[in-house]
Amino acid sequence: MKCAYVTQPGPPESLIYGDQPDPVVQAHQVLVKVSVSAINPIDTYIRAGSIPMPVEFPYTPGCDLAGTVIAIGENVSRFRVGDRVWGTNQGLFKRQGTMAELAAVDEGWLYHTPEGMSDEDAAAGALTGITSHLGLFRDAQLKAGEWVFVNGGTGGVGSMVLQLAKAAGARVVTTAGSEAKRQLCLELGADVALDYKSTTLDDEIKAATAVNGGIDVWWETQREPNITRTIGLMKRRGRIVVMAGRQAQLQFTLGPFYTNDLQLLGFAMFNASPDEQRRSADDLNEWYTQGRWKPLIGARFPLIEAAAAHRLQEENTLGQKHTLTGKVLVTIG
Repeated sequence: MKCAYVTQPGPPESLIYGDQPDPVVQAHQVLVKVSVSAINPIDTYIRAGSIPMPVEFPYTPGCDLAGTVIAIGENVSRFRVGDRVWGTNQGLFKRQGTMAELAAVDEGWLYHTPEGMSDEDAAAGALTGITSHLGLFRDAQLKAGEWVFVNGGTGGVGSMVLQLAKAAGARVVTTAGSEAKRQLCLELGADVALDYKSTTLDDEIKAATAVNGGIDVWWETQREPNITRTIGLMKRRGRIVVMAGRQAQLQFTLGPFYTNDLQLLGFAMFNASPDEQRRSADDLNEWYTQGRWKPLIGARFPLIEAAAAHRLQEENTLGQKHTLTGKVLVTIG
C-alpha cells in the first residue's frame, strides 16, 4: 500500500511517500480502505519526537480517518464489509496511523458514518469532535442555558466546542483575530464574538456575561493560559477546562479559586476508554444529521504531499502564523 511514513523522528520533510506492506487484520480488527485522513497537532508532535509516545518505525502518523470497510476479523461484530466508517485514536501507543491507503483498526475505535455525512466531514470532525464532547459533557457537565467561553472560535477544537455547546442549548462567547473570522464564529452559532487583540477584552467578556453572573465553562485552548485572569471572569461553581500546554507552569492565587467553588479540569482525549469515546461519537453522528455542527476545512492535500500538509499544520500550531482556518485534510482514496 501507499502511505506517508518516517523511519526516525524529524521535521515534516522527513515524511516519505512510498510503499509499505498491507496491514494484517487481527481477529478484533477492521480493515479500512482510507478515503480521508485529517491532521492534528499531536500528529506533528509524534512525528517530530517532541512528546513521549511509544512508536514503532517505520511509523505512519495520523489519528483520524474516514473510509470503507473491506475486510473484518473473525471476532468483529459491529461492522460488515461495505460499511462506511470513521474513527480516531490511531497513530498512538504503537498503533499505526491513517495517512495510508489501508488501516487495520480495532473495532472499538470505529463508528458508522451516517447517511449524508461526507468522508471529509467525518475525518475533519473526528478527534476535535470527540475531544470537545468529552470535555464539555463528561468532564465539565455542561447544561442547557449555561454560558461557555472558548478562545479561538474558528480553530479546530474551538469551532467544535462552539458548535457542540450550542447544540446542547448553551450560550457561547468566543474570540477571533479578524472581522471575517468573528463573522464566521457568529455563523457557527456564537452569541458573542470578540477581538482577542482588544485591550479591553476582559471588560467586554464581563459585559457580555453579566446577565449570567460570569462564565460557567471556560474552555482554554491557549498553551500558556493566564488562570488568574480566567478566575476573575468565572461564575461561582464554574469549570475551567484545559487540554493543551504540556510545558506550561501555571501560577494563581488559591483563595478566589476555592472560595468560588471553581474547578480546574484537565484531560487528554486519548486517555478516554472506547466506550466513553463511542458515546461521544453517537452524539456527534446524531447531531450532524440534525444539522447542528459541521467541521471547518481549511486545506486539502493529496497523500503524496503529506510533508506539505504537516508543514502547514506545524506553522499554524507552533509557528502561530494564523494562515489556516479549519482542518488540514489528506485525501487518499
